[in-house]
Amino acid sequence: MNHILTVNYEEKPAYDIILEQDFQGLYDKLEALGMNGRKFMIISDTNVSKYYLEQCIEAIQSNAKLVASFIFEAGEHSKNLDTVSNCYEKLINLGFDRYDVLVALGGGVVGDLTGFVAATYLRGVRFIQVPTSLLAMVDSSIGGKTGVDFKAYKNMVGAFYQPKLVYMNLSTLNTLQEFEFNSGMGELIKHGIIKDSVLYYWLKENTKQIQAKEFEVLKEMILRSCLIKKEVVEKDPKETGDRALLNFGHTIGHSVEKLMNLTLLHGECVAIGMAAATYISMKRGYINQKDYEEIINTLKAFRLPVQVSGLSAEDIYEVSRLDKKMDSDIIKFILLKEIGNAVIDPTVTKEEMLDAIYSILI
Repeated sequence: MNHILTVNYEEKPAYDIILEQDFQGLYDKLEALGMNGRKFMIISDTNVSKYYLEQCIEAIQSNAKLVASFIFEAGEHSKNLDTVSNCYEKLINLGFDRYDVLVALGGGVVGDLTGFVAATYLRGVRFIQVPTSLLAMVDSSIGGKTGVDFKAYKNMVGAFYQPKLVYMNLSTLNTLQEFEFNSGMGELIKHGIIKDSVLYYWLKENTKQIQAKEFEVLKEMILRSCLIKKEVVEKDPKETGDRALLNFGHTIGHSVEKLMNLTLLHGECVAIGMAAATYISMKRGYINQKDYEEIINTLKAFRLPVQVSGLSAEDIYEVSRLDKKMDSDIIKFILLKEIGNAVIDPTVTKEEMLDAIYSILI
């Protein structure tokens, strides 16, 4: 498979997704985008910056007017308007104008926050995504969704704003801790379950090679997943239709994530939410018990949780009703008609949701 995908926005080419083994090709891509001689602000966190900040600076500095950095404390707790405000201040003090460039070097938190800063600073400046986690590579770096959390409500403040480039250095996956890598697999498995049964079964067949992080296997896996995300966001760039299918597992997953005070990773909570959504799909007779058990076992094979302890079913349900994906007080639940075919269903009842929530409680 080609290691470059072009994402279209409003039927016009918007940006490329590039998969490489290092940062060496980054400078050439920036030059091709006409970013020579500009100021660059690399935005990263305290975990990623110690591994990759200097490499990223080296890759882009030879013809840059300035390469600065803004580093914030790693973790979802930093993804807020206070961090955004501090970043604005540094950009202003360094005289960044609307033709300069922001670089999101990190995982989903870094990418979401940087994209939001880019969308709102001077009413919009250019930015590129350099995702370093599997979760960011297959999910948050693609599609132009940006945002920050507001008082523990995840991504409550945000904007749709497209990057100019998504540059993936797959070698960064080697420094991920196992649970972080597995979290990314949660979103990747989701793509197969909702849109591509061939990918889903390929993941099952290549579990050992994926967990061993064999480069060619990872490249194929990520490309196939990115292709699914690309096709969905091209058809529905602002989540007014089928893009909502990407929320499979998120309705209950986001509730678990909030109630656990962000102590579980996003992909882990999505896996728990997928277990609940798959349970409802089985109870409605859309899929059989064998398919339900197979999906549960696949999530377990990638060391993802399918249950959670210490929460009440009523609390999970009530938080789900506050989710930003609500539409006129109706929860648009994503269910499976079959593996590889998900649908939006606004008819899921409170009783069905509570039954599913009990199925994921220990």
